[in-house]
Amino acid sequence: QVQLVESGGGLVQAGDSLRLSCAASGRTFSSYAMGWFRQAPGKEREFVAVISRSESSTYYADSVKGRLTISRDNAKNTVYLQMNSPKPEDTAVYFCAANWRFTLPTMAREYDSWGQGTKVTVAS
Repeated sequence: QVQLVESGGGLVQAGDSLRLSCAASGRTFSSYAMGWFRQAPGKEREFVAVISRSESSTYYADSVKGRLTISRDNAKNTVYLQMNSPKPEDTAVYFCAANWRFTLPTMAREYDSWGQGTKVTVAS
């Protein structure tokens, strides 16, 4: 299990940009596929994006393609979610998660470790 801590959330205006960060403990960060999920009040947790351990592959939910970008810096044990042109519909608690079994997992149940979440509120 890897320990994950998200940061970077807050209140932003529609059209602004922000970057979420997820710091991982240990020195095995590069062994995990890393994903971002989000959950709005009363909604199920949904997949946002994932990046493979090799950093060569990414996959995004259709709803965020072109607006959100996932990246990782293995030297810093950190995965990022760059949010460009966020919409009010992006308002949610964002979670990062780690998986060691699959290349590009998209289901929450496939992940092994989770952060505590960071809240993003996008105002109109």
